[in-house]
Parts: sequence; structure tokens; C-alpha cells
Amino acid sequence: MIRRKFLSLMTLAGASSLATLKAATSLEKKTVTYKISGFTCITCAVGLETLLQREKGIIAAEASCPDAIATVTYDPKSISEASIVEAIESMGFQAKGT
Repeated sequence: MIRRKFLSLMTLAGASSLATLKAATSLEKKTVTYKISGFTCITCAVGLETLLQREKGIIAAEASCPDAIATVTYDPKSISEASIVEAIESMGFQAKGT
């Protein structure tokens, strides 16, 4: 069930989101790493990266399936860590700060 929801979100994201670049030169940046549970394959990690990068305030996101981590660079003026965790959990994964 969770996988279907996640795949549905990925379909909505579309390929065009991969080409979207965020202007991050004048933003305040903060980086946080989360331990992620719920990855079943590399597609989960890539999908999480793609969907996180669509969130307002997130500058960059990198996820690794084998390591079960996600590193997120964000603008703390635009999004909070709690909102990032909420976004990850809404995609069907669990996130814990490291």
C-alpha cells in the first residue's frame, strides 16, 4: 500500500521536476542527515530525492538506499526540520535525525 502511494507521488512529480534548478545563491543554508527506514530499492532513494527537491525551501537532497540515509540542504527561513520530516513521512518512509 505504501509503495503504491509513493509511486503515485512519483508519477505526479513527473520528469520535468528533474530539470528544475533551484536558485540557492542568496539563501541561508543548513544541512541535516536523516536515517531513513522504509527503502526497499534504489528507486525509493531516487524518488525521495526528487520529491524532496520539489518542496519549498529545500535546496538539495541526496538519498542512499544501501546506507538508508538522506542528506537535505535547506533554507531554515523557508522550511523547518519538522516540516522536512513530515514531508518524508508523508511519502511513506520514517526519518530520524542522526
